[in-house]
Amino acid sequence: MKKKFIIFLLITLLFCHNFTIFVLAEETRFPNYSYEFLGDDNYEGFNRKVFNFNLKLNKYVLRPVHIIWASLMPQYGMDRIQSMANNIEYPIRLISSLIQKDFETSKNETIRFFTNTILGLGGMYDPAKKLFKIEQSNENMEQALAGCKIKPGRYFVLPVLSFTTPRGILGKILDTALNPGSYIGTPILAIIKACLTINRTSYYQCLIKMLESTFADPYEIAKTVYGISSYVKCANLDRINFSQNLYTPAANDEKKEIKEQKPVLRNTVSKPAAPKEDKVVKIEVSSEIATPDILYGGAIKEDSYTKSFSAEDFRLEPDINLPGYNPQSPVIDSMRTALLNNPEVNKSIWNELSIWNRSFANRIKTSKIKVTEGKEDYKFRYILQKTNGKSPVAIIFPSIGEGINSEHSVILAKMFYDAGYSVIIQGSHFQWEFVNSMPQNYHPGLPAEDARMILMVTSKIIEKLKDKYDYEFENKVFIGTSFGALEALFVGAEEYKHNTLGNSRFISVCPPVELLYAMKQVDKNAEEWNKQSDDFKHRAALTAAKIMKFYDMKNDDISFEINNLPFSDYEAKLITSFLMHQKLSDLIFAIENSSNTKPKSDFYNYIHNTGYEDYTKKYVLPADYKMEDLSYDTSLYSIAYFLENSNNYKIYHSVNDYLTTPYQMKKLKQYSKDKLTLFDNGAHLGFLYRNEFLENLKRTIINE
Repeated sequence: MKKKFIIFLLITLLFCHNFTIFVLAEETRFPNYSYEFLGDDNYEGFNRKVFNFNLKLNKYVLRPVHIIWASLMPQYGMDRIQSMANNIEYPIRLISSLIQKDFETSKNETIRFFTNTILGLGGMYDPAKKLFKIEQSNENMEQALAGCKIKPGRYFVLPVLSFTTPRGILGKILDTALNPGSYIGTPILAIIKACLTINRTSYYQCLIKMLESTFADPYEIAKTVYGISSYVKCANLDRINFSQNLYTPAANDEKKEIKEQKPVLRNTVSKPAAPKEDKVVKIEVSSEIATPDILYGGAIKEDSYTKSFSAEDFRLEPDINLPGYNPQSPVIDSMRTALLNNPEVNKSIWNELSIWNRSFANRIKTSKIKVTEGKEDYKFRYILQKTNGKSPVAIIFPSIGEGINSEHSVILAKMFYDAGYSVIIQGSHFQWEFVNSMPQNYHPGLPAEDARMILMVTSKIIEKLKDKYDYEFENKVFIGTSFGALEALFVGAEEYKHNTLGNSRFISVCPPVELLYAMKQVDKNAEEWNKQSDDFKHRAALTAAKIMKFYDMKNDDISFEINNLPFSDYEAKLITSFLMHQKLSDLIFAIENSSNTKPKSDFYNYIHNTGYEDYTKKYVLPADYKMEDLSYDTSLYSIAYFLENSNNYKIYHSVNDYLTTPYQMKKLKQYSKDKLTLFDNGAHLGFLYRNEFLENLKRTIINE
């Protein structure tokens, strides 16, 4: 047995060491991250089949086991077991760091092991972190192999193991050999080992659920995440410490200031120069507020509501100031929307997989309705008040591309529920699941047409809940954020004319005033990735590492300065453009009816050259439409009659939203008057976490 193992080890080492990834250079307007980090998907047909098999194996075999385990063991017990398992794996981290000549990590891991073993009851607790401020490293043997300059080889998908490479397989073999838990032999200890394995793998269920429910093509996003996370670990970028200045090895010999230039196409897989140990580049955070370009887009038309307007003579002042906001740049500030949180939403002693978990988030039910015969059912979520069959209802529209599991939607749902509302959560209509349930030729993007479709869907949902629970909704409040906020106002305009749903009110948070202008701004930010130097791959990985660290700190409730996010403006644009382009990719994937089993290289090459403006021209713009007409019809100017004459809506916005211009905001203020509340900072949704907004929103909800 040992002989066979040694032969396999040598063959794998030789294969990994000599195998070089050869990729064809391709030019794209928007970054193709999976191609950048993993190269060509030569075995895509096979990989997709195995990936789909793994999803079904997880759904029908692994997840039920994890549900049983999570229902037997409270979250606190699961965390203690996981902490003990991590402590046992100390030899893996020690040997890996020694091979990489990282003696500081070796020393820290040794201190952690003995401290936690003696004082932490075998590793169940982490006194080393509290006493010595020493965090556990994330070392494994694949990182050691990478440090020895062994190349990863082609990636592929294996049953159970999912995405991996020859180097990754070898790393797992060495990890197993160094793990003391691998040598457990007695039946009782074997049961303990099985429990440790089940406990560890149960933590992956949240990620798997997110992949399945959020993305139209889970394979592509899973591949991208694997490629980036593998690079982050093997480059030790996961050791970023936000409490110190952030430094990263320079990708070239010169420190050059990045100057503005026109976007150019470049090879997305160009290899960065080897880092120099004596060179560092400080990752600085801009404190300037960028002013977006003024692109009128032909949206202003003279009619009875616009012909007398003079924005130049109108002074725009904020209604509410946010003391100590410390703005960085509009794009960075908009990322503060991630700080919106409510611990009560997920509060439970049980893991979310547990059947005993009765947190607010787990009490929200999921149901579905049939919208179009022959198409998939449309899913929605809801929670009803426990009353005598009557309550007001809040209908939530999330930001563009978000589904029914949007975190912000659940937090808003909690606010309304606490105020006595039943809640219905719908996904964005500019999202793949919505399109999959609609008529074949439906392409979202015309707000007035979309509003009619949304009203039809909402009516079906309300009727289903009425019939199922014999429930009456006394009045209705629609609330939307960003693109969902725009649609909430268009739904309001439609209801203003026809009043199909009865007594309704509308709350809109940061709607784009001119939709086409906002789309151009999104495309513009997304195209700026190639303005940086040739070390894009490393910069993108560093940005990803910062995100991982940021969310670890947020989830651990570690206090840090939220008014100075640790991202540069370039990194913020990378993050937001990745998210926005992924949502567009999912939508087009659904429109084109792309199968999950056929190779998709040509499709994704097309996707990474397609922006929101391209989508509009191809899928939204009718043949007899002019672009300037579309620009007006997709703007709030086209529903000025509703904004000026109706009193049943409320708009929240900020004066420095980068998806609008001062001209547009002045015009919106003149239409809406005191129905528009402006914040002095926050950019796009970047004020959601502030108490000034939350308290004002609560008052609006109570007074509805």
